[in-house]
Amino acid sequence: MNRPRKDLPALKPRPNHPKLKRMMKYWQLYVLLAPALIYFIVFKYYPMYGVQIAFKNFVAAKGILGSDWVGFDHFIRFFDSYFFWDLMWNTLSINLYGLALFPVSIIVALSLNELRTGSFKKITQTITYAPHFISVVVFVGMIIAFLDPDTGIVNHFLQWLGLEPVSFMTSPAWFKTIFVFSGEWQNLGWGAIIYLAALAGIDPQLHEAAKVDGASRLQRIRHINIPGILPTIIILLILNMGNMMSIGFEKILLMQNPLNLESSQVIQTYVYEIGILSGQYSYSTAVGLFNSVINFVILLFFNRLARRTGTSLW
Repeated sequence: MNRPRKDLPALKPRPNHPKLKRMMKYWQLYVLLAPALIYFIVFKYYPMYGVQIAFKNFVAAKGILGSDWVGFDHFIRFFDSYFFWDLMWNTLSINLYGLALFPVSIIVALSLNELRTGSFKKITQTITYAPHFISVVVFVGMIIAFLDPDTGIVNHFLQWLGLEPVSFMTSPAWFKTIFVFSGEWQNLGWGAIIYLAALAGIDPQLHEAAKVDGASRLQRIRHINIPGILPTIIILLILNMGNMMSIGFEKILLMQNPLNLESSQVIQTYVYEIGILSGQYSYSTAVGLFNSVINFVILLFFNRLARRTGTSLW
């Protein structure tokens, strides 16, 4: 015997998805975001498809998918090579050297923030910002010209002091110092801009209250300005640590020569040499992938460490 069928409830119209509704409301912002998103997809994420050749013996005629799988052979070859530790040391030492100068741009920003003379402040900012806009090729050409043992202004000054001229660019002992300090000079003012912007966001009433309490200028810098820009300092420090295994490739390649190769050969220039010049695409991809993974691990570690301060990238 069939049971009487109950009437089914009427279907209610499905409400619009709130996120989609929000996107439609602010569609102009997503249109502005689209070019940057397309850029990263096309030039950053899509090329990651080719990373698999690090685990293959890539042959152009066979293509990426048709090449033979070799696993971690290229990584093992790199780890067992006699120059592995030299490359690691040069890359790390140059970055640690540069990291030691990280507070310099903070000091410059704090100093510029304390200047009250408008014209002098503008001149100082222009002088410190200007080197950033010089192209890398021109900048390295200036360094080579300044440090030339025969015609360079630096060696002329040394001779005026009664010292012997020094061939800076061909000396492995001088390479890292020249590379780091010239980079700091070029990016000094530009790096201070971010801190100046953070300092501009500090409430002036805090300084007024500190003045009433009799705080000196140094005390106000220590207890108001530095804590005010501390989150910015932490974020930039995390980003710098995430690039610990990366160095400005163009500059170091232009400054490199056979005589200073002992100190100037880093992972980036080695990848260029074996990948582009020697055509060992799988091996160079493996070395580059190893470098990127180390950077990623360092970034995760220091971001997790920074969470204890209440400031992190995510």
